[in-house]
Amino acid sequence: MTADLSPIDTAKYVAAYRAADMVEDGMRVGLGTGSTAAWLVRRLGERVQQEGLRIKGVPTSTRTAQLAREVGIEVVSLDQAGWLDLTIDGADEFDGDLNLIKGGGGAHLQEKIVATASDQMVVIADAGKEVETLGAFPLPVEVIPFGWQTTRTLIEEVLDTMDVLGTNSALRMNGEAPFVTDEGNHILDLHLQRIGNARQMALVLNQVPGVVENGLFIDICDKVVVGYGDGRVELRDINAGTVELDQFLDGAKDNLFSDFSD
Repeated sequence: MTADLSPIDTAKYVAAYRAADMVEDGMRVGLGTGSTAAWLVRRLGERVQQEGLRIKGVPTSTRTAQLAREVGIEVVSLDQAGWLDLTIDGADEFDGDLNLIKGGGGAHLQEKIVATASDQMVVIADAGKEVETLGAFPLPVEVIPFGWQTTRTLIEEVLDTMDVLGTNSALRMNGEAPFVTDEGNHILDLHLQRIGNARQMALVLNQVPGVVENGLFIDICDKVVVGYGDGRVELRDINAGTVELDQFLDGAKDNLFSDFSD
């Protein structure tokens, strides 16, 4: 199956594979949510089974927790772990300063809590997730169900004062019912097109009554592993100011995740 991966899945695959090598024996690791993070969890599960890697995984969603258990990773809560050595997660967008938009999978609240409780956060992404300016991907904002329409109105009033190209918002749906997060909340997706000042946006949104958390991750990510459709993988370290470029070995793909389709 892996030999027939599309270019975008190949990019996700090589990014996840490279990031999994950063995990060392005895680490407490935050496990992200989403399609790219699923590749990572599978790879870590393989290392647990074949290498005897001993780690404690803190999942950022019920979906990730289920997958981690299926592949043999010991799952613990953040409270049990206390503090994490490393969190590896995907992103919907990232810019040159490694600021992110996350929450396309609806798990950005737990993802942000876990990431900020870690010594280091590494993002894994295909090259198409890189942007000059954040905002093309709709910005998720988690809100409590009570009075969510009032919260939406307050958010749109705030957006009128911000440096954005669009101010439309939409309640995320799951079929004909509102999408519900693991915490029992709703998500408003803000179609901003461009966010001129992401740091200001993140701060202002969280002051709106009813808002639980937004999907802007500012000054949280330390490294990004970027995968390309041709098998190349690039590691950027924002703190060290370094960039490493490797060519993933195609032959290794034949042995991995042969029973996995995302």
